Amino acid sequence: MIVDPVQALADVPTATMAKHHQSPQVTIVPSFELQEAGENGQRTLWVVFVVMLIATIAFSAMAWSVPTSKRLYHVITTLIVMTASLSYFAMASGDGISYHTIKITEKHKHVPDTTETIKRQVYWARYVDWSLTTPLLLLDLSLVAGLNGCHILIAIVADLVMILTGLFAAFGNESTPQKWGWYAIACIAYLVIVWHLAVHGRAMAMQKGGKVGGFFASIAGFTLLLWTAYPIIWGIADGSRKVDVDGEIIAYAILDVLAKPVFGLWLLLTHLNMPETNVELGGFWTHGLSSEGTIRVGDDEEGA
Repeated sequence: MIVDPVQALADVPTATMAKHHQSPQVTIVPSFELQEAGENGQRTLWVVFVVMLIATIAFSAMAWSVPTSKRLYHVITTLIVMTASLSYFAMASGDGISYHTIKITEKHKHVPDTTETIKRQVYWARYVDWSLTTPLLLLDLSLVAGLNGCHILIAIVADLVMILTGLFAAFGNESTPQKWGWYAIACIAYLVIVWHLAVHGRAMAMQKGGKVGGFFASIAGFTLLLWTAYPIIWGIADGSRKVDVDGEIIAYAILDVLAKPVFGLWLLLTHLNMPETNVELGGFWTHGLSSEGTIRVGDDEEGA
């Protein structure tokens, strides 16, 4: 039997022919990136912990060399470096760390969308450190300038807003504007701090004399310059991830050493040689509870 090939081809079902002409399926494998500290970052954390610990011991020793009534600067400055040493120990030992998950989706016309997942280390212990130490730093500067309680309170509250909104921004969702919104709020709060120190603080310091005014302008300017660098580093590290975790650790470490031990040593040494900056406290700070404030049982009965 002779079969016409044209007729045989025509008899093949259409579904069967379509089966052989289906496009191959494209499989998209999601990409994953883990951003965490390496050897250089870990080493830096331990080195700064040791620096902060040495500063804590040194400032404590300096405090013992002055009367209790004149130790206010020493106590505040020692608490600053002590808190920082605990924070760096937590970060170096692997505690005080969390991971922020970022998902980035790219849309394509002819192939399925691709998703990149990034997990980056966030050192939340650093924000706990800053929320405790930066108000104390502001208190040191405020005492040097002689700021009143109203300006001190506003500056410290603005500082806490700055730190907390920075933490919220660090864990913010990449696909929403809230992340950079929190960052903008933190920057505005920082400008409030600058206003109170640069304007009110400098004016009050100048009233104490040229020496105090000049010293306050130098140490406050030094501090504000360092504090301005913090949000810049945040923006290129936590914010846009242009800098890896090791680079972030090293940059913050340099700023922390300058803003805490170096600041503290400068303040305490200058304070010893500048009596105009003295803040002498008596009463409970120096003497504790005196007999005048105690309750004596039986006095009323004897007087009756």
